[in-house]
Amino acid sequence: MDRRRFVQRAAVTAAAFGILRNTQGCAPAGPVAPPAPIPFPGTFQELRDRFFLYSLERNPVTSTYLGGDGYSPELATANARLRDYRPASLASELTFYRSMKASIALILPVSLLLRDRADHQLMSAQLDFLIHQMQDLHYHQRALDTYVAEPFRGVDWQIQQMTDAGGGLLGGEADWQQVVNRTLAIPAYLEAAKVNLLAGKRGGIIPDRRMVQRDGINGSASNAEYFRTTLPALAARLIGSRPFAPVMLAQIGGAGIAAATAWQQFAAFLAQTYDANEATDRFALGEVEYQWRVRNVLRDPRTPAELYEYGAAQVALYTTRIIDAAKDFSREAKLGLPFFSEADSAASVRRVMEFLSKDAPKDDDQLFKWYRDAGARAVAYGREHKLFDIPATYRLDVVPTPPVLRSTIDAAYYPAPPFKKGGVGRFYLTPTGNDAATLRANNFASVADTAVHEGFPGHDWHFRYMNERAADISNVRWLTPGAVEDSSSMWGDSMALEGWGLYSEELMADAVANHPHGFYSTGEYLYELQGQLLRAVRIRVDVGLHTGRMTFDEAIDYFNAHVSFMPGARLRASTDPAARAANDGATRAIYRYSKWPTQAITYNLGKNAIIELREACRARSGTAFSPREFHERFMREGPIPVAYVRDDFLAACGNPVAPA
Repeated sequence: MDRRRFVQRAAVTAAAFGILRNTQGCAPAGPVAPPAPIPFPGTFQELRDRFFLYSLERNPVTSTYLGGDGYSPELATANARLRDYRPASLASELTFYRSMKASIALILPVSLLLRDRADHQLMSAQLDFLIHQMQDLHYHQRALDTYVAEPFRGVDWQIQQMTDAGGGLLGGEADWQQVVNRTLAIPAYLEAAKVNLLAGKRGGIIPDRRMVQRDGINGSASNAEYFRTTLPALAARLIGSRPFAPVMLAQIGGAGIAAATAWQQFAAFLAQTYDANEATDRFALGEVEYQWRVRNVLRDPRTPAELYEYGAAQVALYTTRIIDAAKDFSREAKLGLPFFSEADSAASVRRVMEFLSKDAPKDDDQLFKWYRDAGARAVAYGREHKLFDIPATYRLDVVPTPPVLRSTIDAAYYPAPPFKKGGVGRFYLTPTGNDAATLRANNFASVADTAVHEGFPGHDWHFRYMNERAADISNVRWLTPGAVEDSSSMWGDSMALEGWGLYSEELMADAVANHPHGFYSTGEYLYELQGQLLRAVRIRVDVGLHTGRMTFDEAIDYFNAHVSFMPGARLRASTDPAARAANDGATRAIYRYSKWPTQAITYNLGKNAIIELREACRARSGTAFSPREFHERFMREGPIPVAYVRDDFLAACGNPVAPA
C-alpha cells in the first residue's frame, strides 16, 4: 500500500464529514512555557543560606560529602537518604531554582560587599547550570554514571566520616542505622532511575555505549558485589562485638542483599534497554553547549576554537621542556641518546622513560610504600623551605581505590567534610593487580609528582587548610551543583581545586640552592613535566572530543603520542605489553574526558589563572609581596574559580593575612 496516498485520501474523507477539525484539537500540544517564577523575599545573605540548605536537603549524598549534618540540624537525616529522582520531585526542584534565580536577579551586585558580589555571581552561575540541566537538557534522563556512583559514594563517605570508637572500631548505633536506611533506599532509587532513562530513550536522550557498559552494567555488578559482600564484612570489622552488633549486622546483611539484587536487576535492565555495541558515538557535548559551559561556569571568555589552539600551544611548550629535561637526564646517566630531530627527540624521551621504568616496584605493596614515602618527603621539604606553616601532627596516607571507582581513577583524593569534625581525607591509589607493565609505568621517578598533586602541597594540604577555616568561607562556595563528581557535575570548583593541584606540582619544581628542580630529582622532574604536558593534552582532547574535532580513537592516539611518547600504541597493544599498559591508561583517560565535559581543562586553566592572579598581586604589592601570604589568602577563598574573586582578591593585595 502507498501509505502517503492513503493518508491523503483519509484526510479528504475526514474533512468531508467535519472530523478533521476535531482530530486536530486532540493532537499533542507543543512545548508549554513554564509559569513565571515567583521571587522569594529576603536579603542576599538570607537567600544564599536558603539556597545552600535547600541544595543539601535535595541532594543528600552531596550533604554527606560536605558534612551537612554538622552544618545544620535540619540535615540530620540526610545521611539516611538518597536523592529523589522521581519526575514530580525534580519538577519541584526546578520551580525552586527558577524562583531563587529570579530573587537574586532583583539584587544589584553594586549594593553588596565585594566578597558577596563574588557569591552573587557564583550563585547565578550555579542556578543557571541547574536550570539548564533540568529544563533544557533533561540530563537526568541519561545520567547513568550518576545513578550508579551516587549510592556507593553516599555510603562510603558516611563510613569515612564516622567517629573513631577506639580499637579499630568506627561509629555508633545511630551512624550504622543511617547506613542501613540509605542502603534500603537503593531499590526505589533505581526504579526512579529506570523511569527517567526510559523517558530519555523515548526522547532520543541516550547515554554513550561506553557509559552503558562501563559505568552502567559493569558498575552495577561492582555495586552488587560491594553491597552483598564488602559492606557486611566491613561493617562486621568496624562494629565489632559491641552490644548493638548482632541486630545491626543482620540489618546490614539484609539491606545489602536487597540492594545487590536491585543492582543486578538494574544491570539487566540496562543490557535490555540499550545497545552497548551500537556504532554511534553519543558523548560529544557540541560546540554551542561547550562554549556555554566554559563562559557561564568557568568564566573563561575564549571560544572552543581558541581553546583548541591554546591547547596545542601548551602541548608544544611542555613538549619542548620535557625534551630538554630528557637531554639533561641522558647526560647525567650517560645514555648518549640523540635529540637531533623531532622523531629522535620523541624516541629518546621514551628511552629515558623506559630506563626509569626499570626502577619499578616489585608488587603493589611496594608501590604503596613508595607513595607514602614520597608524601612524607614532600612534607619534610615543605617544612625545610618554610613553604607553609605545617603542624607537627600533619601526615599523609594512601589507601586502595574502592573497586566501583577503579574504571576511571588511577589516583585521586577524596576530602574530609568541611562542616563536620571527624573523618579524614583519602588519597586513593588504584592497585595494579601486580601487573608488571603497569608497575613499570608507576616507577620510582613517576611517584613524586602524583604524591605532590594528590597529597602535599596539593589536594590533601589544600583541603585541610580550607576545612580548618570552613566557617570563614561562604557556604555556596562549597557546593558542587549537579553532583559531586560524575557527568552531572558543574565542575566550577575544579578550577580552584585541580588548578591548585597542578600549581603545586610546578611550585615544588622551583629551583633552590643546589637543587635546580627544587623538590624533584632530574628523573622526577621529567615526570613533573609530563604531568604538565598531560594537562595541556587534556585541553586539546577535551575540546576536540566534545566539539567534533576528534573521534574517540583519535583522542587515544593523540594521548599516546604526546603524553606517553608512544605513537601507534593502540595498534600495537595486542602484542606489546608496554604499548598495552600505555594504551589502557590512555583509554581510561579518554573515557573519563568523554563523559565529564570541561572537567579535564580545569587543571591547566585553573593553574594559569592562579599564576596570573599571583603576578597581578605581586605587581600591586611591590616589595611587600609574600608568596606564602598569597598562597594562604588564595586557599582562604575556598573552592571557587579565580574569575569570580579576582577583584576582591586584588583589592586586598599588600595587606597582611589575618592570623588563623
